[in-house]
Amino acid sequence: MFGFEILAKLFKILRSGSSPAQIAWGFNFGMIIGLTPLMSLHNLLILILVIIFNVNLSVVFFSLALFSGFAYLLDPIFHNFGYYLLTAPEFLQGFYTAIYNIPLIALSNFNNTVVIGSLVSSLLLLTPFFFGVKSFVVVYREKIDPKLEKLKIVKIVKSSKIYGFYEKIRDWRD
Repeated sequence: MFGFEILAKLFKILRSGSSPAQIAWGFNFGMIIGLTPLMSLHNLLILILVIIFNVNLSVVFFSLALFSGFAYLLDPIFHNFGYYLLTAPEFLQGFYTAIYNIPLIALSNFNNTVVIGSLVSSLLLLTPFFFGVKSFVVVYREKIDPKLEKLKIVKIVKSSKIYGFYEKIRDWRD
């Protein structure tokens, strides 16, 4: 039941009046927060950006939940990548020392291998995910959704009394 409700909300978001760019940015902001450790200073900055820009909050929370599950699986990879970023490039050692001496930056916990590895990874994924999600929303709205609405099972479900009762309850709850 819980999985069905999440899928229904996802389809509702894809059909909503939000622009594909708003949905894609919401997905990306949720991805960054979900892949990185939650109690990080950069997540506060992302949250401020979510509030300032007109993005779909439902997509942010959906993406956050989705990528939080993947983050636990990817933490060893993020650790290795972060360890490499913090130790291998010798030319960055002076830069790291200089920014670590800035009090606000020191609070960001960037010297944690998982934090820096997951943040840099999510920033590298930002552009491909943005254009991928935006393209998917456009294709879904133009081609997939009209075909789904024409399926007999969808017509049968929507014409049933149970679905009508569900819509009344949903509208009353909203």
